[in-house]
Amino acid sequence: MADTGKAGAKTAARARKTAAARPAKLVLEDGSEYAGWSFGKARSQAGEVVFTTGMAGYPQSLTDPSFRGQILVSTYPLVGNYGVPVDPKTLEPCFDGQGIPLCFESGRVQVSGFVVSEACGEPSHFSSGASLSAWLEKNNVPGVCGIDTRFLTKRLREQGVMMGKILVEGTRDVTLDSGLVPRPVEEVSPKEVKVFYPGPGKAGSVPGGERPLRIALVDCGAKANIFRCLLARNVEITRVPWDHDLSDIEYDGLFLSNGPGDPKACGRTIAATRRAFLTGKPVFGICLGNQIMALAAGGDTYKLPYGHRGQNQPCVEAGTRRCYITSQNHGYAVRNETLPAGWEPWFFNGNDGTVEGIRSVRGPFRAVQFHPEGCPGPRDTEFLIDRFLEEVENGRKEREGGKK
Repeated sequence: MADTGKAGAKTAARARKTAAARPAKLVLEDGSEYAGWSFGKARSQAGEVVFTTGMAGYPQSLTDPSFRGQILVSTYPLVGNYGVPVDPKTLEPCFDGQGIPLCFESGRVQVSGFVVSEACGEPSHFSSGASLSAWLEKNNVPGVCGIDTRFLTKRLREQGVMMGKILVEGTRDVTLDSGLVPRPVEEVSPKEVKVFYPGPGKAGSVPGGERPLRIALVDCGAKANIFRCLLARNVEITRVPWDHDLSDIEYDGLFLSNGPGDPKACGRTIAATRRAFLTGKPVFGICLGNQIMALAAGGDTYKLPYGHRGQNQPCVEAGTRRCYITSQNHGYAVRNETLPAGWEPWFFNGNDGTVEGIRSVRGPFRAVQFHPEGCPGPRDTEFLIDRFLEEVENGRKEREGGKK
């Protein structure tokens, strides 16, 4: 029997009026079902079901590589009201001159499915090139609306993350295990090395004649705003695949990106990071990069019951006790008690006390579990990127001074 929640009947009635679509439902592995209506692509699809608490930014969330292969549930009741910023003729994203998407976190939709309370069918915004439903259909991604997603989120918080499937009436059924993505990082990481320059005419130099800082970015599924933030600071980025050994790359500092899945599946990235520590050059990690750095240092990670995803996660800095509101998207965390000597927690989650960042007390190696570059935000901790680049600049000056 379908589980609807207190608001389910009213929500479904509104959805039926606006969706003009066939019945659909979300089925979880615990047997619970949530009935609604199809939007997007009319197809059935399985995946790990997770929720996000953001009230805006659905185009960025849906294209975030960290959500690769997951069915995303939005707790905010109305989604799609400002449409999707795509080319209205092709429904494709727009890119800058270096191939970085302008309004998304990657060049494609990464989720397996989208579950919302109400999907707006008539968006109103100057940047909108298509409705959410049309965009998802273009990208072959199913959606379900008319579901009390807050009631559903309570179930996920109580039971933990579960596999699930979207079943659209009249389409072929799928099994839960068909939604498993064994090695998601390999799917979202680039295959080749590529250099990104800070701006037109700046390749190899910045105003004043000095060469820009060179950052090696290990792309395990990097959000596009990481590139934007670094390039805006006159940084030259050498992007490498997740399994690159870094031995043939010249860099002043190393940046470990976010990405999907279990960090322990990234053995080659962990080994390369461990070797990078020996160079003494600054290393900074975000999200998956935080977990990889912990594993490289000799610590351990574990899977959270339902993860931290959204734009309102409080993080407290160790020592200062200052609390920052952060954007997060991760299902794994660092196990505090396994951090070896010379390493310590840097941030803690204000809600459940989990480790939200680590740092070395012996070298310039730091990482955070949240997103300082969070797009659409908040970006209260973006100053951490500036701190990292200051360490990189200081390290470069010391090395160059030692050569003279």
